[in-house]
Amino acid sequence: MIIFRYLTKSLFSATVAVSLVLLLMVMSVRFVKYLAEAAAGDLSAGILFSLMGYRIPGFLELVLPLGFFVGILMAYGQLYVESEMTVLHACGFSERQLLAYTMIPALCLAAFVGAMSLYFTPVGAARSDSLLTAEKTRNEFDYLVPKKFIQTQGDQAVYYAGSLNEERSEMQDVFLAELRGAEDVDEMHTGLQVVTTAATGEQRIDPDTGLRYLVLEDGYRYEGVPGARDYRVMKFDSYEVLLDVPRIRTSRSRELDATPTTRLMKSDDIAAKATLHWRLSLPVLVIVVAMLAVPLSRTNPRQGRYAKMIPAVLVYFIYLTLLQAVRSAVEDGRVETPAAIWLVHVPFIIAALVLLQGNKLGRPRKKAPVADGGAHA
Repeated sequence: MIIFRYLTKSLFSATVAVSLVLLLMVMSVRFVKYLAEAAAGDLSAGILFSLMGYRIPGFLELVLPLGFFVGILMAYGQLYVESEMTVLHACGFSERQLLAYTMIPALCLAAFVGAMSLYFTPVGAARSDSLLTAEKTRNEFDYLVPKKFIQTQGDQAVYYAGSLNEERSEMQDVFLAELRGAEDVDEMHTGLQVVTTAATGEQRIDPDTGLRYLVLEDGYRYEGVPGARDYRVMKFDSYEVLLDVPRIRTSRSRELDATPTTRLMKSDDIAAKATLHWRLSLPVLVIVVAMLAVPLSRTNPRQGRYAKMIPAVLVYFIYLTLLQAVRSAVEDGRVETPAAIWLVHVPFIIAALVLLQGNKLGRPRKKAPVADGGAHA
């Protein structure tokens, strides 16, 4: 039990340190992307931290297996370099016991990664997509401030409302001014100016099409070219304006990532089944990389504990890339069997077993003592 606590403590410390560094790197890249969108005006700065929080489970399900893999290499590699593992083996601590002790934290981590991939990641993805969709489908009137002129659409339009209700759907004393291009009139004029005033205005959504309209009541509409005499004046009791709301096209993979696992289980869609097998494969990934890391961590004290780090990490990225490639192939229809994802685990499990058996065979055996038999007279 003392040996188990010592190994687990070393492994836990290395795993947490590596995982934190990897998590900060991944989050920094994503945060920079969100900051660029906020600087361009596509996102509100107030939702950046909420978006990052919802994305953390998705980061953890990929970072933790790599952090655990590298943590085993670092922790056990240090024990080999300092000859502590040699002493343990000399005292009868076998490779099988080392693997068994490693599997206990590996199973705990696999359960945690499974909770991330099966529940928390889809929930976080769904909430972050909702935030992004709500943010990017805002129209000009969502930015209105009472008694303040707002310029939008590349400074080609000005909006004003004397007052707004709390839901920002109804407004009073509405003023709209739009400057359209010369092609809207003819090539001899500089552009068409449209000014609309109304006593009240209300945003409404068509239940059939989902389109948003601004319904103006009791107002006037003026159309004309500045400097010209042919102005058109129209008085209206009710006038509807179609609001230009951008359509957000969500990729199929993003929709599946945000779909609850229970719904994926009930679906007959091949892409949904591929996503389900992907989520179930991540906990298995933790177990397999633990089996690979134990023999790969065996290091000659003269080489240093980082001797096998680069090839070992390369093996991990090949493993993860193959899983993602098979998932994409199934979603694209190039592979018809979603369970093909599980075939990726087989060669790595075999490689782990071969490496474990190779370490066992490569360790020198203890020689039996030779009896000192002297010649009898």
